[in-house]
Amino acid sequence: MPHLTRDRKVRTEKVQGGAGGQLHEIPVSSRKARFALVWAGSAISTIGTRTLGVAYPLLALAQTKSPTVAGLAGFALTIPILVFYIPGGLLVDRISPRRIILCAEFGRLLSVASVLIMLPFEGPSLTHLLAAAAAEGTLWVLYTLAEAALLPSVVQPALMHQALAKSEAASHVAAIAGRPLGGYLFAVGRYIPFALNTVLFFVSWSLLFGWRGGSGRRPAGPSLWRDLTGGFLALKQLPFLGSSIMVTTFTNLMVNALIMVFVAGSAGMASLDIGLVLAAGGAGGAAGSILAFYLPPVRHVLQIHMWIWVLGLSLAALGAALGEKSWFFALALFVTGVGGALSNVAIRSVEVHAVDPGTLARVVGASRLSSHGALCLAAPLGGLLVTWGGVEKGSLALFGVMLLVALLVGVIGPLRRRLTPPLPDLFKKESLMVG
Repeated sequence: MPHLTRDRKVRTEKVQGGAGGQLHEIPVSSRKARFALVWAGSAISTIGTRTLGVAYPLLALAQTKSPTVAGLAGFALTIPILVFYIPGGLLVDRISPRRIILCAEFGRLLSVASVLIMLPFEGPSLTHLLAAAAAEGTLWVLYTLAEAALLPSVVQPALMHQALAKSEAASHVAAIAGRPLGGYLFAVGRYIPFALNTVLFFVSWSLLFGWRGGSGRRPAGPSLWRDLTGGFLALKQLPFLGSSIMVTTFTNLMVNALIMVFVAGSAGMASLDIGLVLAAGGAGGAAGSILAFYLPPVRHVLQIHMWIWVLGLSLAALGAALGEKSWFFALALFVTGVGGALSNVAIRSVEVHAVDPGTLARVVGASRLSSHGALCLAAPLGGLLVTWGGVEKGSLALFGVMLLVALLVGVIGPLRRRLTPPLPDLFKKESLMVG
């Protein structure tokens, strides 16, 4: 956690953060400027990731005419999420987060530029394309972990909640813009999304290039295994964070299975209508981030989170039953997007205030590994539900399971205390610190 001492004459703060854990004297105005740069870089980088998430599979499809190969390109982008979050967290905790961000963005620039250079010459080979997609996914994981570890050194603790809300909003807005932008630009010219991202990654890299200080290295521990599992060990000492991982992993599974139910049952719908429904979740996330900026997190945020999911899934089930699934599914995704953003900001606030800076990236990595792991199960689950009972029964089944779980957690005391403990008092920081 950042340790602050103030010099009122020169208006500086000594900040403890980053991989080295040293004290760095930074002017208050400089910290504000640095957060603005981090925020802008994050938004730019996220737009790049979302556009490439569409562009790489489309390029694979255009070159090979094989949907299977397009799927492989998508798989190459996503598999690093399951493989590198834990070792990536250890790397970020051992090396300056700023250096990790610079290396990640420069590596992404080289990767996408290598594809761009080969496009006039009948395009990159399949091996080249898949390697570039895998590099993009891996470096994106490192970037997100390093960004999370960097924030405590550039944001005053009293302003951290609002800063995290801004960061959450940027990710949702960038996601809304990035996916359709990637498809549109590729339709205009297959080289355009790769040219654009070469520029975007250079801009993101340059925003942090001129920084000085805060580049220390934290010594390795006596056991590599203990270092790798440090995030999970820290979570054992923080009941709220451990419980939040279980709750959000389950709710992520539910809402992403619902998305798959909708997509699988969308035959005959216009592509624009499908896109608008799916974009509702991002719009809800942006709205929830705005609410989180102005409202402090509520004490029973995890309980409220579960009941927001009950409401959202009930809307989807009602829409499927009435035969009006488009609008009701969009409303369901909007509602869960709002709830998800509110919960994410609260959970990230606890992570930043409660976890030692030398362990923060590993804790974030463990949390995101679990949440993203749910995405891998959601697709087959949603497909099985549609195969079993169609959109109506599939939506109703998801609502029924979510309602049952929420009722059990609400009624059974030990289960409620285990899965939905109250939010810790973020102002009693000394009692929250764990190593």
